[in-house]
Amino acid sequence: MSGAISELTAADAGTEGVLALEAIPGATGIPRRRAGLGVLFWVCAGWVLLMVLVALFAPVLHLTSPTYQNYSAVNAGPSIHHLFGTDELGRDLMSRVIYGSRVSLIIGFAPVAIGLVIGGGLGLLAAYRGGTVDATTNAVAFVILAFPALLAIIVVEQFWNPPPRALWKLVVIFAVVATPILFRVIRATALGFVNREFVTAARCMGARTGRILLRELLPNIVPAAVSFGLLGVATAMILEGSLAFLGLSVQLPNPSLGNIIIEGVKVSDNFLSTNPYIVLWPSLYVFLMLSALNLMADRLRSYFDVREAKL
Repeated sequence: MSGAISELTAADAGTEGVLALEAIPGATGIPRRRAGLGVLFWVCAGWVLLMVLVALFAPVLHLTSPTYQNYSAVNAGPSIHHLFGTDELGRDLMSRVIYGSRVSLIIGFAPVAIGLVIGGGLGLLAAYRGGTVDATTNAVAFVILAFPALLAIIVVEQFWNPPPRALWKLVVIFAVVATPILFRVIRATALGFVNREFVTAARCMGARTGRILLRELLPNIVPAAVSFGLLGVATAMILEGSLAFLGLSVQLPNPSLGNIIIEGVKVSDNFLSTNPYIVLWPSLYVFLMLSALNLMADRLRSYFDVREAKL
């Protein structure tokens, strides 16, 4: 009887041991398939890349000039000659949306890129150095963040950027607003790594600050930076549309997605029955672009959070 009990106990222990080993990826020698980013992520990434390429190569696509007025085709619906139709001045809507997307994409991506370089670099340095450097940069960031983003952009633009408004000035203004936000995000992320073993080992081996920042900390904060950066691009595009409604974006007749939409609203009091396409196409473009960016950012965050939890 006691022998049978011993055999049963050993069998149970063996079963528990196998289950414990199976709980550890790779411990049983059976490779586990790691879930990727998913099909939806790559569909969204492909859409964003396609729109960026179309906007970039718009001059070689043989499009009608976005400012050309064809009074024989005013408020025309979609056709073989005008795939998106025309507006109240006979301008081709497809051309205006593509050229207008160039402004929106530049205002979306360029300030975030500048903010990641400047704010991200300062965030890494502040997290690593601490002390006076951290306190000073934090104080400056808090002062800038104390002003609402849209209000700060409007005030700075009115003082520094009177009409006609240059696109590069809008980029600089947006970058000033984006930099402290990205600084805070990168700093908070880097603080979780500055006391990790690999950073401590690099310090003990006499590695310079620059090498530690670039080789040890930077690769670990890139996922969070990219994820939050994509959300920043979407936010900047929305802000550009808001400025267009206030007449503070690039000046007409130069198109942006925001001022194309506001033009459609001003066609008449009942603009949807007069010519809905003026509002439909740029609004659909913005909706799809923002949805793609948000889905990509959310998927990246989930993917790298799961990987971090498994370490």
